[in-house]
Amino acid sequence: MFEQLGLIGCGLMGGSFALALKRAGLVKRVVGYSKSPSTTERARQMGVIDVEAPSALLAVSGADIVLLAVPVAATEATLKAIRHLVNNDMLIMDVGSTKRDVVDSARRVLRDHIGSFVPCHPITGKEVSGVEHADPDLYTGKTVILTPIERTQLAQLRRAAEVWEALQCHVVQMSPDAHDAAFAAVSHLPHLIAFALMNGITGQASGKEFLSLAGPGFRDFTRIAASDPKMWRDVLLANRQELLEQSGQFQRALQAMEAMITNNNGEALEESIASASRARAGWRMGFPKK
Repeated sequence: MFEQLGLIGCGLMGGSFALALKRAGLVKRVVGYSKSPSTTERARQMGVIDVEAPSALLAVSGADIVLLAVPVAATEATLKAIRHLVNNDMLIMDVGSTKRDVVDSARRVLRDHIGSFVPCHPITGKEVSGVEHADPDLYTGKTVILTPIERTQLAQLRRAAEVWEALQCHVVQMSPDAHDAAFAAVSHLPHLIAFALMNGITGQASGKEFLSLAGPGFRDFTRIAASDPKMWRDVLLANRQELLEQSGQFQRALQAMEAMITNNNGEALEESIASASRARAGWRMGFPKK
């Protein structure tokens, strides 16, 4: 059990983590901080946190576990705000959707104490944000990716894995670079496409009429377009190199199918669709269990 969780960012992800940790009996006290005092107050009223901290630094004072649940672009500033109280016995984790930029920020700021930091990416979330949507079951049964570096303390890495496993998560490890390459393909690019598709339709004169006719398939395909704009702005920019590489791959595949349609090549088009259908039918979400 941990004595105190220092929660920086009392929104959906951070609030859900605090609630899950409390329900599992893994923490005695939660001290929380958010840039918006109203968010922190709401988190206390909901029982997400026990104490409101006036600053990120005071949120980690006395903490033996710290969670950064802030936009990835705010990681470096947040680490700078708390670094004077960071020690080698403190487990620090984040929940960012990109990892290479987060690790680079931690290297610059934490320096000798970087071994306490275990970068994490829980594969979960909702289209809605805010502490009012915090859910202790948000992480249950989900995969959490840990991306340790060469200076990560093995003891802290084990503690991080144990925490997530205690929340009934499936924990896997990979390098920050491998993580960002993979998620550019299976997460960041799909969001980019969904955003662009919605903009492409609504930018047409008849866009509203078209949307009124859309059915469940369109609803499912564009669900992620309702995601938080600021968060996804940061994610797409942070992983732009890998994202643009994957966007190029997608555009080439799209152009190939467009050429089949242009040339009325039904046989090739059917085979291309069949290939995609087989791949989708054979796909199973999540990492294979060991």
